[in-house]
Amino acid sequence: MSHTQSILVLGAGELGMAVLRSLARRAASSPGVSVAVLLRQSTLQSSDAAKQKDVTELRSLAIELVPGDLAAQSEASLAALFRRFDTVISCTGFVGGKGVQMKIARAVLEAGVERYFPWQFGVDYDVIGRGSAQDLFDEQLDVRDLLRAQDRTEWVIVSTGMFTSFLFEPSFGVVDLGQNTVHALGSWDNAVTVTTAEDIGKLTVEIVFAEPRIVDEVVFVAGDTVTYRQLADAVDAVLGHKARRVEWSVPQLQSELAEEPDSAVRKYRVVFAEGAGVSWDMGRTFNARRGMAVCSMEQWMRENLLASEGVSLL
Repeated sequence: MSHTQSILVLGAGELGMAVLRSLARRAASSPGVSVAVLLRQSTLQSSDAAKQKDVTELRSLAIELVPGDLAAQSEASLAALFRRFDTVISCTGFVGGKGVQMKIARAVLEAGVERYFPWQFGVDYDVIGRGSAQDLFDEQLDVRDLLRAQDRTEWVIVSTGMFTSFLFEPSFGVVDLGQNTVHALGSWDNAVTVTTAEDIGKLTVEIVFAEPRIVDEVVFVAGDTVTYRQLADAVDAVLGHKARRVEWSVPQLQSELAEEPDSAVRKYRVVFAEGAGVSWDMGRTFNARRGMAVCSMEQWMRENLLASEGVSLL
């Protein structure tokens, strides 16, 4: 790793903020490392209390705030923004819609950025392949093809599985605390890999600065890999009562998606129910090989679900 390194993070949502906090800690003890974040002008000027809080925190961390709009700006305009940075880390998610991930990747290559971490913080798209229920995944493969076809810009993909919190998101419906029900996607033996946003932020920064340098590689991390049966058992153990268990079969979920084909949640349910590329063994992960502590699913549940349920451990 060169002595000086300027790093640009795209986006400051849940993952972006986690990455930025970890980068700021590293930069504080690493002379020559500087950190910036690309934010929409509307975010920088927003009167929304949550956005103001984030902007204030970013300034307190000595992170440069760079105005820009990934969806609205042209590829050439973005390339001009990216050109002065050594490393670009995209934490944008899919909110920009179709085409944005490819536009960002092309702009990074046009800018001659030394190293790129694309928005691929999720499942193993290579294993899932093209034509899955979640059509946005095809663009993730387009980005991989683009990066693999060139040798000027180094790339690193960090595969994290599902955000741990999303497994318990009411709209996703896998853990329905209101109905005291756990749903298995596809089968009780199907597994899912999950990682908290905080751990993804911490591990991504470790990967950025890892020695020997990680180049042109898909790196797998994980907070936990569990079957839906293990998930239901953990819900019972943590909350102290038996949850109802209901299996959602692949045909059932495909039928529900056909009724509402634009539903992102229903697309994700089908992909995870089919079970390919959505889990991996903990032993093969970067954090396991490095002996790094991460937050398990059950630990996350004890720290988050008990508070929401009003349960006391005392």
